[in-house]
Amino acid sequence: MRLLHTSDWHLGRSFHRVDMLGAQADFIAHLVATVREQAVDAVLVAGDVYDRAVPPLAAVELFDEALHRLAELGVPTVMISGNHDSARRLGVGAGLIDRAGIHLRTEPSAAGTPVVLTDAFGDVACYGLPYLEPALVKDEFGAERAGHEAVLAAAMDRVRADLAGRAPGTRSVVLAHAFVTGGEASDSERDITVGGVAAVPAGVFDGVDYVALGHLHGCQTITGRIRYSGSPLAYSFSETDHRKSMWLVDLAADGTVTAERLDCPVPRPLARLRGTLDDLLADPALTRYEGAWVEATLTDPVRPADPMARLTDRFPHTLSLLFAPERAPDDPDVTYARRLAGRTDRQIAEDFVAHVRGAGPDERELSVLGEAFDAVRADDAVREVAR
Repeated sequence: MRLLHTSDWHLGRSFHRVDMLGAQADFIAHLVATVREQAVDAVLVAGDVYDRAVPPLAAVELFDEALHRLAELGVPTVMISGNHDSARRLGVGAGLIDRAGIHLRTEPSAAGTPVVLTDAFGDVACYGLPYLEPALVKDEFGAERAGHEAVLAAAMDRVRADLAGRAPGTRSVVLAHAFVTGGEASDSERDITVGGVAAVPAGVFDGVDYVALGHLHGCQTITGRIRYSGSPLAYSFSETDHRKSMWLVDLAADGTVTAERLDCPVPRPLARLRGTLDDLLADPALTRYEGAWVEATLTDPVRPADPMARLTDRFPHTLSLLFAPERAPDDPDVTYARRLAGRTDRQIAEDFVAHVRGAGPDERELSVLGEAFDAVRADDAVREVAR
């Protein structure tokens, strides 16, 4: 069976104020063409279809168009909700849409109920595990702790139990939206840390033939059977070096997996440039970036006059301008933002305690801080579901 694995469309998202809807429509057209040209048997969409719980109307219309075009091909599509999606909104009409071959899996309670596809070699059971917010699904799965590993492990127990009751030789596919250990993150994914832990071990998914992951925006292979497709478009300059693609997966009669990367259309290349303003404007080696979306970091010791206007004369698609004067690390003028770069909210809070008290938090205080941040995350998730 030939599967096309994609995820993280983030319909409705912009890129540094640039409307990406046209590029997203181009990707949908590319997806449909690929399904036709590559004789794909089923499409797997591993979450974050939309960029936010209440997407703009234009994004909903594009999603509707995508569903119609996929249904017209007569190729089944299995789709789960991600942490950016409102599972309840995405799942509206799922029962009716199911009849058209578009299978929306947004209910955690249905984790052990697969979409059963069939080819010349028998059945393929496709299990859709939507994003499982631990605080919201802990009771549903009877998990002892409200953590990602605990709830995913419980969901996978249901998958394996259902699979064990099926005919011998039934192949299995799981769609999941999670941060799996070994994956490489970028700046454009929303933090899903709970209890100081975001990642779950790959061993949680033992016992199935292929795991189609979503959440991380870089295409990557965790194991030969566990892969992220990544987002089809770049959504931050941290993705400058990404090759945006989908996985074309062939699932053999014995469950053996082979996979090929298929490139996605690139609306405009990305470039991260660093140096003094004069150097960036004069360096002939940078000519190839004049048509790119540019993030420029200026290292001038004194902020130059009209930097953005001067940069856009040469690089008209400059979208982000940063300043990082080359100074010694102990220079008192090193900015607060630079000191915080790369640190999580919890680490910043711990640093603040150490700064004002002269000593960092003890074990009990670390536990209190962790519980406070987890409670805020859980409350945000509840509010988003209720919107």
